[in-house]
Amino acid sequence: QVQLVESGGGSVQAGGSLRLSCAASRSTYSRKDDIDPMAWFRQAPGREREGVAVIGTSTGSTYYADSVKGRFTISQDNAGNTVYLQMNNLKPEDTAMYYCAARDPMSNLWAGRLHATSYNYWGQGTQVTVSS
Repeated sequence: QVQLVESGGGSVQAGGSLRLSCAASRSTYSRKDDIDPMAWFRQAPGREREGVAVIGTSTGSTYYADSVKGRFTISQDNAGNTVYLQMNNLKPEDTAMYYCAARDPMSNLWAGRLHATSYNYWGQGTQVTVSS
């Protein structure tokens, strides 16, 4: 079993920056390489959950939604236990609850890198509010 805990959300003005962190912890008997990839999603009130960025935990490859490309950067620590989302030039439309997600590579569910149903584990979320 994998637990994900997000941190780093807050309130900023448009043009500002925030860095989100997602710490992954595993039960004693979890398999090695048990999550791949990891991703950040966001959900604004009244809207569907939207994939923002993805990182392959084994390859380090990254993928971004068009709406954040060039402004957001996803990265991971060397141990693969923490994933970060550096968000620059934030806009009011970036306001949302941000969720960390991870996929069990043994899972049969796959709807695409930025689709929520592809992921098995979710954090509780951290709020990001951008004011104009």
